[in-house]
Amino acid sequence: MSIHIPLAEKMRPKSLVQYIGQEHLVGDGKVLKELINTDQLRSMLLWGPPGTGKTTLARIIATETQAHFVQLSAINAGVRDIRDVVENAKSYKRLGSKTILFIDEVHRFNKAQQDVFLPSVEDGTLIFIGATTENPSFEVNNALLSRTQTFVLEPLTTKEIIKIIDAALSNDKNGFGSKKIKITKKDKEYLAHMANGDARTALNALELATTLATPRKKNDISKNITITRDYIEQALQKSNLLYDKTGEEHYNIISAFHKSMRGGDVNASLYWLARMLEAGEDPLYIARRIVRFASEDIGLSNSFALPQATAAYDACRFIGMPECGVNLAQATVYMAKSKKSITVYEAYTEALKDAKEQGNLPVPLHLRNAPTKLMKDLQYGKEYIYTPKATKKENNTQEFLPKALKGKKYL
Repeated sequence: MSIHIPLAEKMRPKSLVQYIGQEHLVGDGKVLKELINTDQLRSMLLWGPPGTGKTTLARIIATETQAHFVQLSAINAGVRDIRDVVENAKSYKRLGSKTILFIDEVHRFNKAQQDVFLPSVEDGTLIFIGATTENPSFEVNNALLSRTQTFVLEPLTTKEIIKIIDAALSNDKNGFGSKKIKITKKDKEYLAHMANGDARTALNALELATTLATPRKKNDISKNITITRDYIEQALQKSNLLYDKTGEEHYNIISAFHKSMRGGDVNASLYWLARMLEAGEDPLYIARRIVRFASEDIGLSNSFALPQATAAYDACRFIGMPECGVNLAQATVYMAKSKKSITVYEAYTEALKDAKEQGNLPVPLHLRNAPTKLMKDLQYGKEYIYTPKATKKENNTQEFLPKALKGKKYL
């Protein structure tokens, strides 16, 4: 039984000449290409979204520099695996050959695992290349960050993915060059666009669409394959929106959503809302952020904003997705259109600062409760002025803040 090798793997470039994308790194005269050409490699982190060529680039680097290449995945590799690689790297070094240790999903390694290869990186026993889809500032140890150069890989453009699709369609050995495949320019552009900068997604979808479009009838002797929009949509199944609910893009998009509402841009607010919901975000999370927004950014300027936000939260709990999307849209538009005021937010922030910095300031005696005789003897509650029956002058003389904050104004 033959083993199926995915098209994305078969079409993986073997050299920089074949590599498509990341011109800011591997274009003529660019930093990474110069390091490769001059064989001045150093340990590095390749940070970028899925399908942008991180693994491929690491393999090409090893090939171009004639280095021994070892690939591990942080998902299933352990400390022992790393130590074995280090020992082998020492042997290669004695023979005058360098070793590149490539670790995919390096952000999944814990601190102890990351620390294992630090000495070997430090003394040049091996060159470390780590690939991650997460922000290294948050997910990689500072010790490792300081010993590596971070290179940011960008999502591939639609034009670049079209080039990759064309290469797969024309390649006789590894692609579909030997098949009679027809696909319109418009449908090809649609496939490239819906891949959202991910070459692997594009090639996987192309492969599946080709399988779906291949004739099955015995009397069909033409063997022509026509890939239609319908086959592409079936192959994609979903929009493939980049949105890691626990990663950086999650915070980037919720930040854009919040700031769009704050700026009163209804169209942008609705777009970011749709992006989150389409990518699978919990509607209750969005509803909670809207509730927060109603008090933080609108506050006293519109007393109906908070009830509107809490009503949207209740609606999401009652009916769930996808129906509650319109409830969130209503609340989003309301918040974006409302007049904004941050006076309450600023006042509370200042009060919170004093509460943290001033410590446990004592409650003034006249404000204390006195349920026992001892407390009364200690003058708890003495000279308290009952405000509903007091004169304006009496109320003006009564102090409610601790002595150290007397006269402090928050609002």
